[in-house]
Amino acid sequence: MIAPTADVSLSPESERILILDFGSQYGQLIARRVREQHVFCQIVRHDLPAERIAALKPRGLIFSGGPASVYEPNAPRCDPRILQLGIPTLGICYGMQLACQMLGGEVQQANHREFGRAFCHIDEANGLFQGVPSETVVWMSHGDQVRTINGEFIPLASTETCPVAAVRHRQQPVYGLQFHPEVSHTPDGSRILRNFLFEICGCRGLWKIQSFIDKTVADLRTRIGDKRVICGLSGGVDSSVTAALLIKAVGPQVACIFVDNGLLRESEAEAVRRTFRDNFHADLHVVDAQERFLAALANVADPQEKRRIIGHTFIDVFKDEARHIDNAHFLAQGTLYPDVIESGASADGPAANIKTHHNVGGLPKELGFELLEPLKDLFKDEVRVLGLELGLPEATVWRHPFPGPGLAVRCLGPVSADALRILRQADAILLEELKQSGWYRRTGQAFAVLLPVQSVGVMGDGRTYERVIAIRAVQTDDFMTADWAHLPYELLAKISTRIINSVAGINRVVYDISSKPPATIEWE
Repeated sequence: MIAPTADVSLSPESERILILDFGSQYGQLIARRVREQHVFCQIVRHDLPAERIAALKPRGLIFSGGPASVYEPNAPRCDPRILQLGIPTLGICYGMQLACQMLGGEVQQANHREFGRAFCHIDEANGLFQGVPSETVVWMSHGDQVRTINGEFIPLASTETCPVAAVRHRQQPVYGLQFHPEVSHTPDGSRILRNFLFEICGCRGLWKIQSFIDKTVADLRTRIGDKRVICGLSGGVDSSVTAALLIKAVGPQVACIFVDNGLLRESEAEAVRRTFRDNFHADLHVVDAQERFLAALANVADPQEKRRIIGHTFIDVFKDEARHIDNAHFLAQGTLYPDVIESGASADGPAANIKTHHNVGGLPKELGFELLEPLKDLFKDEVRVLGLELGLPEATVWRHPFPGPGLAVRCLGPVSADALRILRQADAILLEELKQSGWYRRTGQAFAVLLPVQSVGVMGDGRTYERVIAIRAVQTDDFMTADWAHLPYELLAKISTRIINSVAGINRVVYDISSKPPATIEWE
Protein backbone atom coordinates (compact mmCIF):
# COMPACT_ATOMS: atom_id res chain seq x y z
CA MET A 1 0.00 0.00 0.00
CA ILE A 2 2.79 2.44 0.83
CA ALA A 3 5.55 2.97 -1.68
CA PRO A 4 9.19 2.26 -0.80
CA THR A 5 10.38 5.79 -1.44
CA ALA A 6 11.38 8.60 0.89
CA ASP A 7 10.21 12.15 1.39
CA VAL A 8 11.07 13.32 4.87
CA SER A 9 11.02 17.09 4.34
CA LEU A 10 7.87 17.08 6.44
CA SER A 11 6.62 14.61 9.02
CA PRO A 12 3.93 12.28 7.61
CA GLU A 13 1.76 13.18 10.62
CA SER A 14 1.85 16.82 9.54
CA GLU A 15 -0.83 16.01 6.95
CA ARG A 16 -3.03 13.89 9.19
CA ILE A 17 -6.57 13.07 8.10
CA LEU A 18 -9.06 12.19 10.84
CA ILE A 19 -11.93 9.83 10.06
CA LEU A 20 -14.80 10.38 12.48
CA ASP A 21 -16.44 6.99 13.00
CA PHE A 22 -20.25 6.99 13.04
CA GLY A 23 -20.50 3.20 13.03
CA SER A 24 -19.72 2.51 9.38
CA GLN A 25 -18.94 -1.03 8.28
CA TYR A 26 -16.51 0.62 5.84
CA GLY A 27 -14.57 2.73 8.36
CA GLN A 28 -11.34 0.78 8.07
CA LEU A 29 -11.73 0.61 4.31
CA ILE A 30 -11.89 4.41 4.12
CA ALA A 31 -8.67 4.57 6.12
CA ARG A 32 -6.96 2.07 3.84
CA ARG A 33 -8.00 4.04 0.75
CA VAL A 34 -6.56 7.22 2.26
CA ARG A 35 -3.31 5.41 3.09
CA GLU A 36 -3.15 4.17 -0.51
CA GLN A 37 -2.75 7.83 -1.47
CA HIS A 38 0.27 7.97 0.90
CA VAL A 39 -1.58 10.19 3.37
CA PHE A 40 -1.52 9.44 7.10
CA CYS A 41 -4.96 8.98 8.69
CA GLN A 42 -6.52 7.83 11.93
CA ILE A 43 -10.01 6.64 12.85
CA VAL A 44 -11.34 8.52 15.88
CA ARG A 45 -14.54 8.69 17.89
CA HIS A 46 -17.31 10.77 16.39
CA ASP A 47 -17.88 12.60 19.69
CA LEU A 48 -14.47 14.24 20.10
CA PRO A 49 -14.83 17.90 21.16
CA ALA A 50 -13.78 20.57 18.68
CA GLU A 51 -10.83 21.54 20.93
CA ARG A 52 -9.39 18.02 20.69
CA ILE A 53 -9.86 17.96 16.92
CA ALA A 54 -8.10 21.31 16.59
CA ALA A 55 -5.22 20.15 18.83
CA LEU A 56 -4.53 17.21 16.50
CA LYS A 57 -4.06 19.70 13.63
CA PRO A 58 -5.59 17.59 10.86
CA ARG A 59 -5.38 18.64 7.22
CA GLY A 60 -8.85 17.26 6.68
CA LEU A 61 -11.78 15.41 8.22
CA ILE A 62 -13.88 12.57 6.84
CA PHE A 63 -17.27 11.82 8.38
CA SER A 64 -17.93 8.09 7.87
CA GLY A 65 -21.19 6.44 7.02
CA GLY A 66 -23.33 4.73 9.62
CA PRO A 67 -26.47 2.63 10.10
CA ALA A 68 -28.60 5.29 11.85
CA SER A 69 -30.85 8.02 10.48
CA VAL A 70 -29.75 11.55 11.40
CA TYR A 71 -33.29 12.57 12.39
CA GLU A 72 -33.55 9.82 15.03
CA PRO A 73 -33.32 11.09 18.65
CA ASN A 74 -30.32 8.94 19.59
CA ALA A 75 -28.46 9.14 16.28
CA PRO A 76 -24.69 9.67 16.70
CA ARG A 77 -23.67 13.28 16.27
CA CYS A 78 -20.49 15.30 16.48
CA ASP A 79 -19.60 18.63 18.06
CA PRO A 80 -21.20 21.19 15.70
CA ARG A 81 -18.30 23.58 16.32
CA ILE A 82 -16.07 21.23 14.30
CA LEU A 83 -17.54 22.60 11.09
CA GLN A 84 -16.54 26.12 12.15
CA LEU A 85 -12.83 25.24 12.41
CA GLY A 86 -12.24 25.81 8.72
CA ILE A 87 -10.88 22.27 8.26
CA PRO A 88 -11.83 20.69 4.90
CA THR A 89 -14.48 18.07 5.60
CA LEU A 90 -15.89 15.26 3.46
CA GLY A 91 -19.08 13.53 4.57
CA ILE A 92 -19.81 10.06 3.18
CA CYS A 93 -23.40 8.73 3.16
CA TYR A 94 -24.57 9.28 6.79
CA GLY A 95 -21.65 11.69 7.15
CA MET A 96 -22.95 13.82 4.28
CA GLN A 97 -26.47 13.83 5.69
CA LEU A 98 -25.20 14.86 9.13
CA ALA A 99 -23.02 17.66 7.77
CA CYS A 100 -25.87 19.00 5.65
CA GLN A 101 -28.31 18.84 8.58
CA MET A 102 -25.85 20.63 10.87
CA LEU A 103 -25.48 23.43 8.32
CA GLY A 104 -29.20 23.96 7.71
CA GLY A 105 -30.20 21.22 5.30
CA GLU A 106 -33.07 18.78 5.72
CA VAL A 107 -32.77 14.99 5.66
CA GLN A 108 -35.79 12.74 5.13
CA GLN A 109 -36.56 9.15 4.32
CA ALA A 110 -36.16 8.64 0.59
CA ASN A 111 -39.04 7.75 -1.70
CA HIS A 112 -36.74 5.28 -3.42
CA ARG A 113 -34.00 3.61 -1.45
CA GLU A 114 -30.75 2.90 -3.27
CA PHE A 115 -28.65 -0.18 -2.54
CA GLY A 116 -26.02 -1.23 -5.04
CA ARG A 117 -24.68 0.26 -8.25
CA ALA A 118 -26.18 3.47 -9.61
CA PHE A 119 -25.39 5.68 -12.58
CA CYS A 120 -24.31 9.11 -11.40
CA HIS A 121 -24.29 12.34 -13.42
CA ILE A 122 -21.61 14.86 -12.41
CA ASP A 123 -22.83 18.47 -12.57
CA GLU A 124 -19.60 20.21 -11.52
CA ALA A 125 -16.55 18.61 -13.14
CA ASN A 126 -13.85 20.30 -11.07
CA GLY A 127 -12.67 20.33 -7.47
CA LEU A 128 -13.92 17.10 -5.91
CA PHE A 129 -14.78 15.65 -9.33
CA GLN A 130 -11.80 16.87 -11.32
CA GLY A 131 -10.90 14.26 -13.92
CA VAL A 132 -14.03 12.17 -13.23
CA PRO A 133 -16.25 11.38 -16.26
CA SER A 134 -19.56 13.22 -16.43
CA GLU A 135 -21.32 9.84 -16.22
CA THR A 136 -19.88 7.38 -13.73
CA VAL A 137 -20.92 4.34 -11.71
CA VAL A 138 -21.16 4.67 -7.92
CA TRP A 139 -22.12 2.37 -5.03
CA MET A 140 -25.14 3.47 -3.03
CA SER A 141 -26.32 2.15 0.32
CA HIS A 142 -28.93 4.47 1.83
CA GLY A 143 -32.59 4.83 2.70
CA ASP A 144 -32.43 8.57 3.58
CA GLN A 145 -31.63 11.57 1.39
CA VAL A 146 -30.75 15.23 1.72
CA ARG A 147 -34.01 16.81 0.49
CA THR A 148 -33.46 20.55 0.92
CA ILE A 149 -30.16 22.43 1.05
CA ASN A 150 -31.50 25.97 1.71
CA GLY A 151 -29.18 27.65 -0.77
CA GLU A 152 -26.18 27.01 1.49
CA PHE A 153 -25.04 23.99 -0.52
CA ILE A 154 -24.36 23.60 -4.22
CA PRO A 155 -25.42 20.22 -5.69
CA LEU A 156 -22.56 18.53 -7.54
CA ALA A 157 -24.04 15.23 -8.74
CA SER A 158 -27.28 13.27 -9.05
CA THR A 159 -28.65 9.83 -9.84
CA GLU A 160 -32.03 8.83 -11.24
CA THR A 161 -33.60 8.60 -7.77
CA CYS A 162 -31.24 10.82 -5.75
CA PRO A 163 -31.22 14.45 -6.92
CA VAL A 164 -28.53 15.44 -4.38
CA ALA A 165 -25.85 12.73 -4.65
CA ALA A 166 -22.98 15.12 -3.86
CA VAL A 167 -22.71 18.68 -2.51
CA ARG A 168 -20.32 21.42 -1.46
CA HIS A 169 -21.01 24.29 0.92
CA ARG A 170 -20.83 27.83 -0.47
CA GLN A 171 -18.75 29.33 2.37
CA GLN A 172 -17.29 26.43 4.37
CA PRO A 173 -14.87 23.80 2.92
CA VAL A 174 -17.50 21.11 3.53
CA TYR A 175 -18.28 18.46 0.91
CA GLY A 176 -20.64 15.49 0.87
CA LEU A 177 -21.04 12.25 -1.09
CA GLN A 178 -24.21 10.19 -0.78
CA PHE A 179 -22.38 7.23 -2.33
CA HIS A 180 -19.34 5.28 -1.10
CA PRO A 181 -16.09 6.22 -2.89
CA GLU A 182 -14.05 3.79 -0.75
CA VAL A 183 -15.52 0.56 -2.18
CA SER A 184 -14.20 -1.06 -5.35
CA HIS A 185 -17.70 -0.90 -6.87
CA THR A 186 -17.20 2.88 -7.31
CA PRO A 187 -14.56 2.81 -10.09
CA ASP A 188 -13.68 6.51 -9.81
CA GLY A 189 -13.78 6.50 -6.00
CA SER A 190 -10.00 6.61 -5.59
CA ARG A 191 -9.80 9.63 -7.89
CA ILE A 192 -12.51 11.42 -5.91
CA LEU A 193 -10.74 10.72 -2.60
CA ARG A 194 -7.43 11.83 -4.11
CA ASN A 195 -9.01 15.10 -5.23
CA PHE A 196 -10.25 15.71 -1.70
CA LEU A 197 -6.88 14.89 -0.14
CA PHE A 198 -4.60 16.70 -2.57
CA GLU A 199 -6.67 19.44 -4.22
CA ILE A 200 -8.88 20.43 -1.29
CA CYS A 201 -6.82 19.49 1.80
CA GLY A 202 -3.43 20.31 0.25
CA CYS A 203 -1.78 16.99 1.15
CA ARG A 204 1.46 15.97 -0.57
CA GLY A 205 1.51 12.25 0.12
CA LEU A 206 4.27 11.96 2.74
CA TRP A 207 3.12 8.67 4.32
CA LYS A 208 5.78 6.48 2.73
CA ILE A 209 7.63 3.47 3.95
CA GLN A 210 11.11 4.92 4.28
CA SER A 211 9.93 7.98 6.18
CA PHE A 212 8.00 5.65 8.52
CA ILE A 213 11.13 3.54 9.07
CA ASP A 214 13.36 6.57 9.70
CA LYS A 215 10.96 8.16 12.19
CA THR A 216 10.09 4.91 14.00
CA VAL A 217 13.73 3.83 14.32
CA ALA A 218 14.67 7.24 15.76
CA ASP A 219 11.75 7.14 18.21
CA LEU A 220 12.60 3.59 19.31
CA ARG A 221 16.24 4.45 19.94
CA THR A 222 15.25 7.44 22.05
CA ARG A 223 12.66 5.53 24.05
CA ILE A 224 14.66 2.32 24.60
CA GLY A 225 18.00 3.92 25.44
CA ASP A 226 20.37 1.27 26.80
CA LYS A 227 17.61 -1.09 28.02
CA ARG A 228 16.83 -4.48 26.48
CA VAL A 229 13.69 -5.44 24.56
CA ILE A 230 12.01 -8.83 24.50
CA CYS A 231 10.12 -9.64 21.29
CA GLY A 232 7.87 -12.66 21.12
CA LEU A 233 8.29 -14.36 17.75
CA SER A 234 5.55 -16.57 16.36
CA GLY A 235 6.96 -16.85 12.85
CA GLY A 236 4.01 -14.83 11.53
CA VAL A 237 4.22 -11.64 9.50
CA ASP A 238 3.40 -9.18 12.30
CA SER A 239 5.84 -10.46 14.91
CA SER A 240 8.58 -11.00 12.30
CA VAL A 241 8.33 -7.43 11.00
CA THR A 242 8.24 -6.10 14.58
CA ALA A 243 11.45 -8.00 15.37
CA ALA A 244 13.18 -6.86 12.17
CA LEU A 245 12.29 -3.22 12.86
CA LEU A 246 13.56 -3.42 16.45
CA ILE A 247 16.79 -5.10 15.34
CA LYS A 248 17.34 -2.27 12.86
CA ALA A 249 16.77 0.24 15.67
CA VAL A 250 18.75 -1.23 18.59
CA GLY A 251 20.40 -4.39 17.25
CA PRO A 252 21.79 -6.67 20.00
CA GLN A 253 19.55 -5.08 22.65
CA VAL A 254 16.68 -7.15 21.21
CA ALA A 255 16.11 -10.66 22.56
CA CYS A 256 13.65 -12.69 20.47
CA ILE A 257 11.80 -15.53 22.17
CA PHE A 258 10.35 -18.22 19.90
CA VAL A 259 8.21 -20.84 21.63
CA ASP A 260 8.06 -24.07 19.63
CA ASN A 261 4.78 -25.45 20.92
CA GLY A 262 4.63 -28.40 18.55
CA LEU A 263 1.53 -26.92 16.90
CA LEU A 264 3.35 -25.25 14.02
CA ARG A 265 3.29 -25.97 10.30
CA GLU A 266 5.92 -28.04 8.53
CA SER A 267 9.49 -26.63 8.83
CA GLU A 268 8.22 -23.45 10.50
CA ALA A 269 10.63 -23.54 13.44
CA GLU A 270 13.58 -24.04 11.11
CA ALA A 271 12.48 -21.07 8.97
CA VAL A 272 12.37 -18.78 12.03
CA ARG A 273 15.86 -19.89 13.09
CA ARG A 274 17.23 -19.37 9.59
CA THR A 275 15.70 -15.92 9.17
CA PHE A 276 16.55 -14.38 12.52
CA ARG A 277 19.66 -16.20 13.69
CA ASP A 278 21.44 -16.59 10.34
CA ASN A 279 20.22 -13.53 8.38
CA PHE A 280 19.63 -10.96 11.12
CA HIS A 281 22.14 -12.40 13.66
CA ALA A 282 19.49 -11.91 16.32
CA ASP A 283 19.73 -12.98 19.95
CA LEU A 284 17.21 -15.76 19.38
CA HIS A 285 15.95 -17.90 22.26
CA VAL A 286 14.19 -21.02 20.96
CA VAL A 287 12.17 -22.84 23.61
CA ASP A 288 11.23 -26.44 22.83
CA ALA A 289 7.95 -26.84 24.71
CA GLN A 290 6.26 -29.41 22.47
CA GLU A 291 5.82 -32.07 25.13
CA ARG A 292 4.53 -29.52 27.64
CA PHE A 293 1.79 -28.31 25.27
CA LEU A 294 0.79 -31.81 24.17
CA ALA A 295 0.50 -32.96 27.78
CA ALA A 296 -1.69 -29.97 28.62
CA LEU A 297 -3.94 -30.65 25.60
CA ALA A 298 -4.34 -34.40 26.20
CA ASN A 299 -7.95 -35.56 25.59
CA VAL A 300 -9.23 -31.98 25.15
CA ALA A 301 -11.70 -31.63 22.24
CA ASP A 302 -13.53 -28.36 22.94
CA PRO A 303 -11.97 -25.58 20.80
CA GLN A 304 -12.42 -22.84 23.38
CA GLU A 305 -10.79 -25.00 26.04
CA LYS A 306 -7.92 -25.67 23.64
CA ARG A 307 -7.43 -21.93 23.17
CA ARG A 308 -7.52 -21.30 26.91
CA ILE A 309 -4.98 -24.03 27.68
CA ILE A 310 -2.64 -22.96 24.90
CA GLY A 311 -2.82 -19.32 25.98
CA HIS A 312 -2.04 -20.06 29.62
CA THR A 313 0.72 -22.53 28.76
CA PHE A 314 2.31 -20.04 26.39
CA ILE A 315 2.37 -17.35 29.06
CA ASP A 316 3.99 -19.73 31.56
CA VAL A 317 6.66 -20.83 29.07
CA PHE A 318 7.33 -17.28 27.91
CA LYS A 319 7.66 -16.02 31.49
CA ASP A 320 10.14 -18.76 32.36
CA GLU A 321 12.39 -17.82 29.44
CA ALA A 322 12.00 -14.04 29.86
CA ARG A 323 13.36 -14.20 33.40
CA HIS A 324 16.72 -15.33 31.99
CA ILE A 325 17.15 -12.10 30.00
CA ASP A 326 18.97 -9.43 32.00
CA ASN A 327 18.04 -5.73 31.91
CA ALA A 328 14.82 -6.44 30.00
CA HIS A 329 12.57 -3.43 30.35
CA PHE A 330 10.37 -3.56 27.24
CA LEU A 331 8.12 -6.17 25.64
CA ALA A 332 7.37 -5.72 21.93
CA GLN A 333 4.14 -6.86 20.28
CA GLY A 334 3.08 -6.91 16.65
CA THR A 335 -0.18 -5.07 17.27
CA LEU A 336 -1.60 -3.58 14.05
CA TYR A 337 -3.93 -0.62 13.55
CA PRO A 338 -7.09 -2.76 13.14
CA ASP A 339 -6.27 -4.36 16.52
CA VAL A 340 -6.02 -0.90 18.10
CA ILE A 341 -9.31 0.17 16.55
CA GLU A 342 -11.22 -2.96 17.56
CA SER A 343 -9.88 -3.04 21.11
CA GLY A 344 -10.64 0.64 21.73
CA ALA A 345 -7.03 0.97 22.92
CA SER A 346 -6.48 4.45 21.51
CA ALA A 347 -7.71 7.37 23.59
CA ASP A 348 -9.17 8.94 20.45
CA GLY A 349 -10.22 5.65 18.88
CA PRO A 350 -13.78 4.47 18.32
CA ALA A 351 -15.68 4.13 21.55
CA ALA A 352 -16.91 0.55 21.16
CA ASN A 353 -14.64 -2.06 22.68
CA ILE A 354 -15.20 -4.84 20.17
CA LYS A 355 -12.52 -7.24 21.37
CA THR A 356 -9.59 -7.45 23.70
CA HIS A 357 -6.29 -7.76 21.87
CA HIS A 358 -3.10 -8.96 23.46
CA ASN A 359 -0.60 -10.94 21.40
CA VAL A 360 1.04 -12.30 24.52
CA GLY A 361 -1.79 -12.12 27.02
CA GLY A 362 -1.13 -10.26 30.26
CA LEU A 363 2.65 -10.52 30.08
CA PRO A 364 3.50 -6.80 30.12
CA LYS A 365 1.58 -6.26 33.37
CA GLU A 366 2.63 -9.57 34.96
CA LEU A 367 6.34 -9.10 34.34
CA GLY A 368 6.44 -5.34 34.81
CA PHE A 369 7.38 -4.68 31.18
CA GLU A 370 6.74 -1.47 29.30
CA LEU A 371 4.92 -2.25 26.07
CA LEU A 372 6.28 -1.42 22.61
CA GLU A 373 3.92 -1.58 19.63
CA PRO A 374 5.85 -0.08 16.69
CA LEU A 375 3.34 -1.28 14.07
CA LYS A 376 0.23 0.05 15.79
CA ASP A 377 -0.39 2.66 13.05
CA LEU A 378 -0.16 0.20 10.16
CA PHE A 379 -2.56 -2.00 8.23
CA LYS A 380 -1.60 -5.53 7.16
CA ASP A 381 -0.67 -4.65 3.59
CA GLU A 382 1.54 -1.82 4.85
CA VAL A 383 3.27 -4.26 7.20
CA ARG A 384 4.08 -6.54 4.27
CA VAL A 385 5.69 -3.68 2.33
CA LEU A 386 7.63 -2.71 5.46
CA GLY A 387 8.84 -6.28 5.91
CA LEU A 388 10.22 -6.43 2.37
CA GLU A 389 11.97 -3.10 2.84
CA LEU A 390 13.58 -4.41 6.06
CA GLY A 391 14.95 -7.43 4.23
CA LEU A 392 12.60 -10.19 5.36
CA PRO A 393 12.20 -13.09 2.90
CA GLU A 394 9.13 -12.97 0.66
CA ALA A 395 8.06 -16.36 2.04
CA THR A 396 7.80 -14.78 5.50
CA VAL A 397 6.17 -11.54 4.35
CA TRP A 398 3.51 -13.22 2.20
CA ARG A 399 2.85 -16.09 4.56
CA HIS A 400 -0.84 -16.84 4.98
CA PRO A 401 -2.38 -15.99 8.37
CA PHE A 402 -2.01 -18.67 11.01
CA PRO A 403 -4.14 -18.87 14.18
CA GLY A 404 -2.49 -18.27 17.54
CA PRO A 405 -3.39 -21.78 18.80
CA GLY A 406 -1.82 -23.20 15.64
CA LEU A 407 -2.74 -26.62 14.31
CA ALA A 408 -4.62 -27.42 17.51
CA VAL A 409 -7.73 -25.66 16.15
CA ARG A 410 -7.33 -27.26 12.73
CA CYS A 411 -7.18 -30.70 14.31
CA LEU A 412 -10.85 -31.19 15.22
CA GLY A 413 -11.31 -33.29 18.31
CA PRO A 414 -8.51 -34.26 20.71
CA VAL A 415 -4.96 -33.28 19.76
CA SER A 416 -2.28 -35.99 19.63
CA ALA A 417 1.19 -36.30 18.18
CA ASP A 418 -0.08 -38.65 15.46
CA ALA A 419 -3.00 -36.38 14.54
CA LEU A 420 -0.59 -33.43 14.26
CA ARG A 421 1.74 -35.49 12.07
CA ILE A 422 -1.10 -36.30 9.67
CA LEU A 423 -2.35 -32.72 9.56
CA ARG A 424 1.12 -31.20 9.18
CA GLN A 425 2.00 -33.44 6.23
CA ALA A 426 -1.33 -32.83 4.47
CA ASP A 427 -1.08 -29.09 5.00
CA ALA A 428 2.47 -29.00 3.62
CA ILE A 429 1.35 -30.79 0.43
CA LEU A 430 -1.55 -28.36 -0.03
CA LEU A 431 0.65 -25.26 0.36
CA GLU A 432 3.38 -26.69 -1.87
CA GLU A 433 0.93 -27.37 -4.70
CA LEU A 434 -0.66 -23.93 -4.34
CA LYS A 435 2.75 -22.27 -4.62
CA GLN A 436 3.84 -24.34 -7.60
CA SER A 437 0.59 -23.60 -9.44
CA GLY A 438 0.67 -19.84 -8.70
CA TRP A 439 -2.47 -20.00 -6.56
CA TYR A 440 -0.84 -19.27 -3.19
CA ARG A 441 -0.71 -15.50 -3.73
CA ARG A 442 -4.16 -15.59 -5.32
CA THR A 443 -5.70 -16.92 -2.10
CA GLY A 444 -5.94 -14.99 1.14
CA GLN A 445 -5.70 -18.10 3.29
CA ALA A 446 -5.48 -21.82 2.65
CA PHE A 447 -5.02 -24.77 4.98
CA ALA A 448 -5.91 -28.37 5.75
CA VAL A 449 -8.26 -29.48 8.52
CA LEU A 450 -8.20 -32.96 10.10
CA LEU A 451 -11.77 -34.09 10.73
CA PRO A 452 -12.77 -36.24 13.74
CA VAL A 453 -14.41 -38.84 11.51
CA GLN A 454 -13.29 -41.92 9.62
CA SER A 455 -14.50 -43.23 6.29
CA VAL A 456 -14.34 -46.50 4.38
CA GLY A 457 -11.89 -46.73 1.51
CA VAL A 458 -10.06 -49.21 -0.66
CA MET A 459 -6.29 -49.29 -1.15
CA GLY A 460 -4.92 -52.08 -3.27
CA ASP A 461 -7.11 -55.07 -2.54
CA GLY A 462 -7.77 -54.12 1.04
CA ARG A 463 -10.49 -52.22 2.88
CA THR A 464 -9.42 -49.14 4.85
CA TYR A 465 -11.15 -47.17 7.57
CA GLU A 466 -9.17 -43.97 8.03
CA ARG A 467 -9.30 -40.21 8.65
CA VAL A 468 -10.62 -37.42 6.42
CA ILE A 469 -8.82 -34.20 5.44
CA ALA A 470 -10.83 -31.08 4.52
CA ILE A 471 -9.15 -28.42 2.39
CA ARG A 472 -10.07 -24.77 2.96
CA ALA A 473 -8.98 -21.96 0.59
CA VAL A 474 -10.55 -18.50 0.50
CA GLN A 475 -10.16 -15.25 -1.40
CA THR A 476 -10.62 -12.03 0.56
CA ASP A 477 -9.44 -8.42 0.78
CA ASP A 478 -10.12 -7.77 4.45
CA PHE A 479 -10.88 -11.19 6.08
CA MET A 480 -14.17 -9.73 7.34
CA THR A 481 -15.87 -11.43 4.40
CA ALA A 482 -14.45 -14.19 2.20
CA ASP A 483 -15.46 -16.35 -0.72
CA TRP A 484 -14.22 -19.89 -1.24
CA ALA A 485 -11.46 -20.01 -3.82
CA HIS A 486 -12.54 -21.60 -7.10
CA LEU A 487 -9.41 -23.72 -7.47
CA PRO A 488 -9.11 -25.59 -10.78
CA TYR A 489 -10.40 -29.15 -10.67
CA GLU A 490 -7.05 -30.41 -11.96
CA LEU A 491 -5.26 -28.75 -9.05
CA LEU A 492 -7.73 -30.14 -6.51
CA ALA A 493 -7.31 -33.59 -7.99
CA LYS A 494 -3.53 -33.37 -7.75
CA ILE A 495 -3.68 -32.19 -4.12
CA SER A 496 -6.12 -34.95 -3.19
CA THR A 497 -4.09 -37.66 -4.90
CA ARG A 498 -0.84 -36.59 -3.28
CA ILE A 499 -2.36 -36.40 0.22
CA ILE A 500 -4.03 -39.81 0.00
CA ASN A 501 -0.94 -41.48 -1.49
CA SER A 502 1.62 -39.79 0.77
CA VAL A 503 0.00 -39.30 4.17
CA ALA A 504 -0.49 -42.46 6.19
CA GLY A 505 -3.88 -42.51 7.89
CA ILE A 506 -5.85 -40.56 5.24
CA ASN A 507 -8.12 -42.13 2.62
CA ARG A 508 -10.46 -39.24 1.73
CA VAL A 509 -10.08 -35.52 0.92
CA VAL A 510 -13.01 -33.04 0.74
CA TYR A 511 -13.11 -29.37 -0.29
CA ASP A 512 -14.89 -26.69 1.76
CA ILE A 513 -17.05 -24.47 -0.49
CA SER A 514 -18.54 -22.28 2.28
CA SER A 515 -18.26 -18.49 2.19
CA LYS A 516 -17.92 -16.09 5.13
CA PRO A 517 -20.58 -15.33 6.20
CA PRO A 518 -22.32 -17.59 7.09
CA ALA A 519 -19.27 -19.77 7.77
CA THR A 520 -16.04 -18.52 9.32
CA ILE A 521 -12.65 -18.95 7.64
CA GLU A 522 -11.26 -21.21 10.38
CA TRP A 523 -13.29 -24.26 11.35
CA GLU A 524 -12.79 -23.76 15.11
